[in-house]
Formats: sequence, C-alpha cells, structure tokens
Amino acid sequence: MLLSAAVVAGWIDAVVGGGGLVLLPALLVGVPGVPVATALGTNKLVAIAGTSTAAVTYARRTKVDWQVAGPAAGLALVCAGLGAGLAGVVPAGAYRPVLLVVLVAVAVLVVARPRLGVVSVPQRRTRVRMAVAVGVAGVGVALYDGLVGPATGTFLVLAFTAVVGADFLHASAMAKVVNVGTNLGALVVFAATGHVLWVLGAAMAVCNVVGAVVGAGLALRRGAGFVRVVLVVVVSALVVRLGWDQWVAGGV
Repeated sequence: MLLSAAVVAGWIDAVVGGGGLVLLPALLVGVPGVPVATALGTNKLVAIAGTSTAAVTYARRTKVDWQVAGPAAGLALVCAGLGAGLAGVVPAGAYRPVLLVVLVAVAVLVVARPRLGVVSVPQRRTRVRMAVAVGVAGVGVALYDGLVGPATGTFLVLAFTAVVGADFLHASAMAKVVNVGTNLGALVVFAATGHVLWVLGAAMAVCNVVGAVVGAGLALRRGAGFVRVVLVVVVSALVVRLGWDQWVAGGV
C-alpha cells in the first residue's frame, strides 16, 4: 500500500504538486503509532527523490526561469528548515481552517478564470513581481512546507502563475526546482532530530521516482491545459480531505 501510494504521489507532485495528500495519510495509516514528525520526515525523504527527478526532467525539456526559481530555491532551503523545526509546536487544528479558506479561494480563482495559466503573460514579469514571487515561494510557501507540507507544489504553481504570469507548465517546472529546496531543508532538520524511517523511505523513494518520471513526461506532452485540469482535481481533493478532518473526524 505504501509503495503504491508513493507512485501515485510522485505522479501528482510531478504534474502540479499535492502528493503529500496521498503520502502523509498513507504513512500515518500504514505505520501504526508513527509520530506525526516522523511521518513528515519520511515524507520529505520520499518526496525529494521524486521532485528532484521531475525537476531534472522539466529542465531538460522545457525552459526554467532560473532568475526566479534559483533564488527562491535557495531561500526555501533555509525557510523550510525553520518550518520543520516548528513542526511539533503548532497543532494541526490551528492551520486547517486557514488552509481550507486558501484552497477554496484557489479553486474559485482557477475555475472563474479559465485562461489563467493556460497561456503565459510575459508582461507581468517585472522586477518587482519577480522579487515578490521569490519571497512568496522561498519564504512563505517554504515555511509552510517544513511545518505542514501537503499542497506545497500547488501553492508554488499558483504563485508563479499569478505573480509572474507563467503558464501552468512552466510554473510547474519552476515549482519543482523550489520544491527540491523545501524538501531538502526540511529533511535535514527531521533527520537531525531522528524523525526519518530511512529503510522504508528509501523503498518508497524509488517508487516515487517512477511516478515522477511518468507524471512529468505526461505534463510535458499534454501541456498547460492538462496541468490546469489536474490542479483543479487536486485542490478539490485537498479541500474535501481537510474538510473531513476538520468537521467530520472531529478536527483530529
């Protein structure tokens, strides 16, 4: 079950992000009694393999805006580590309502603006907007990834699309580069505190790479329109999942 979940998560992460929606619940169910911090740390070990593979695949076959993605990834390495250090301090119930509101807003935005991300808007790529994109991705989203995780790639894609006008395909390519930084920064902290299941994580990482290769290749072949559809599906699934945890499951 865990190996299959790793393949699916790698595919989702490679296309649009959000693989943590699959991986974290799978780890919490598949490894009874595992601490949340250990599930998060093992998730980072698995995810960094897939996101690195996807980042290389995208970089070889499409153009990556390194002026934005590079600095953002560098900041993300540090800020995700800071977030990971706080992972055991902030209770899950504190972030769920805010995350739900943000995800619903994202879904409404994408559905209400059908052209968003389908074609690039290069005139948005000003120096100020580039700096904002680096800050949002490298600081804000990276802190969230170290602290919580699920939907990080989705938030990165939306940030690059909305702020600097990238289409969904190229925004996804940039997101993978930054996601490598967030995963590495968080993984270092979780590993240093003993919160990584190395053998299980390594086996799942191999499967995650398989999913990432297939997902990145499909996204590159099908283009921005395909990524948009997957984005809507993933965001909707995240809303349902978090809503269930918040209200049906009693906010546990």
